[in-house]
Amino acid sequence: MKFIRRLFVAFMLIYLLPALASAGWWYMKERPQSWRDADWSSAALLPKAAESPEAAVYILSATTGGMKGAVASHAWIVTKDKGALAYTRYEKVGWGKPIRKNAYQADGRWYSNEPRIVVMIKGEEAQRLIPKVERAIADYPYSSPGAYRLWPGPNSNTFVAHVLRSVPELDAVLPPNAVGRDYLPGGRIFQIDADGRDLHATLYGLAGISAGWRSGLELHFMGLVAGFDIARPGIKIPALGRFGI
Repeated sequence: MKFIRRLFVAFMLIYLLPALASAGWWYMKERPQSWRDADWSSAALLPKAAESPEAAVYILSATTGGMKGAVASHAWIVTKDKGALAYTRYEKVGWGKPIRKNAYQADGRWYSNEPRIVVMIKGEEAQRLIPKVERAIADYPYSSPGAYRLWPGPNSNTFVAHVLRSVPELDAVLPPNAVGRDYLPGGRIFQIDADGRDLHATLYGLAGISAGWRSGLELHFMGLVAGFDIARPGIKIPALGRFGI
């Protein structure tokens, strides 16, 4: 019994308290009451495609809407071939066509929330990676209508995390508050990234562990992630995000 009590106290301190603190702050924050009231315009985060001739690959993430925004974010993929006059944006959503292409501006706000860049690769390296990214997008197994579940996945973050694991040259993981990123496609409970530098074990996204050069050490529980980074020193606090370099 003593072990169970200690485990419960640890869970409260590590996972529940940060989530409750984030929810309280989010509840008091002014925000749009519906998607109709939200600002979806460009955040002017990326250079204008026509003025930037080099190839580019970006992964972007922004806090989502409603009370979900207290603990969760939404991620998407942006690519641009060398000389292209426009960006191409890919994402997974829970309405309409499952894998959306150019449904929103490349660096558009999400429910009025400013996006942030998770990955930025430009030039010849980006041009080399774009076909790999497109293949990973095409291979995503949950691309049919109805193949979306808000929690624990597969959702928008499951889609982007699949691409990151399939194209390890992108060299990144999604933020800790990207709920759904730890749900492994195909119902797998174990996976090693394509380059062998990160491993993931999960019980259908509900509880598990990720470890390696990119992930550091992460423990996820019910969509909340706690851990620390090795390559770029920092800590990951459930619901609140990553703090460090």
